[in-house]
Amino acid sequence: MASARIPTLRTSPASDTRLLEDHRFRALLSDEDWGRLPLAIWRRFSKRFEDGSTVVYVGEVDEVSFSRIGWWLAQAARLIGGPFPTRAETRVPMIVTVTEDAASGGQIWTRICARRNGFPQVIHSAKRFAGPTGLEEYVGFGVSMALRIAVEHEALVFHSVSYSLQLGPFRLRPPEWLTPGNLTVTHADLGCGEFRFTLEIIHPRFGRLIRQSAVFREASS
Repeated sequence: MASARIPTLRTSPASDTRLLEDHRFRALLSDEDWGRLPLAIWRRFSKRFEDGSTVVYVGEVDEVSFSRIGWWLAQAARLIGGPFPTRAETRVPMIVTVTEDAASGGQIWTRICARRNGFPQVIHSAKRFAGPTGLEEYVGFGVSMALRIAVEHEALVFHSVSYSLQLGPFRLRPPEWLTPGNLTVTHADLGCGEFRFTLEIIHPRFGRLIRQSAVFREASS
């Protein structure tokens, strides 16, 4: 497991950071589903920091795979900031930071994935508690994705519902053939402070395009 210290960030837990109780994810699930989550996941998604404060998770990528179409999709997505993994490298460090965003009332997620050669890949997105499902992921360039969360096998799972493109005051929904397909992100607790993050994209016609899995733990301050 890789380790990292980022002294320029106000990381958690820190004595000068005020921890708030967060009900934003809890409100998107039924009482029954929320109660089926392991305590560690409940705590992770009930933790909110003051605006501008950051929590840091450090880990290692242990699985990446692409179909041929999936690889081309990942490269083409660089035009909108590169939200998908672009290389099939494993056993490389990965850092995820989650920062409270005062402007949107949501969270800014930054994923830094090391490469054996060259600079790390950096992916930015924002989780906003808005849209038709109450939760959407904004990746930049006007592109966002409505998400629905569920509890499956004691894991918290985020499913894509629809994609949209913001052009000025207009929000357009692209035809299905212009979207990558069904995106699923799974947060599964492994015990001992560790959890697994898995991203998978499955197209209704072309099958699984991309899969990435990594194991993380929260960094100490």
